[in-house]
Amino acid sequence: MLKKKKFIIGGIILLVALGYLGFTGFMGAATYYYKVSELVALGDSGYDQSVRVNGKVVPGSVVKEAQGRILKFTVADEAASLPVYYEGIVPDTFKEDVEIVVEGKLTSNGVFQAKTLLPKCPSRYEAAPEQ
Repeated sequence: MLKKKKFIIGGIILLVALGYLGFTGFMGAATYYYKVSELVALGDSGYDQSVRVNGKVVPGSVVKEAQGRILKFTVADEAASLPVYYEGIVPDTFKEDVEIVVEGKLTSNGVFQAKTLLPKCPSRYEAAPEQ
């Protein structure tokens, strides 16, 4: 009988530990998703939080440096714009005037420090026009 109680108590402790680890892992990976104007409207409370921002790359704002591995551009929506700094490999589908999702943090100087660029390419997924 004592062995059975130890087994049940050990099982409960294991389940609680796995539940806690799963919850903390999920919360650490959770990233909020904003439009550019929503993030800008947050003001100081939006600084240094890991977020995703959706907008369009402003035509004429793209500057590539260091053999194309440093990218500076502006992302905007209908109400606001935000300068973005990205260091890394630029996806082939990244172009001006394309919708993009950038993941990273807004710094206190108002520049979005991107870790990930996710350009959207809807033309590849739309049906061809009927003739």
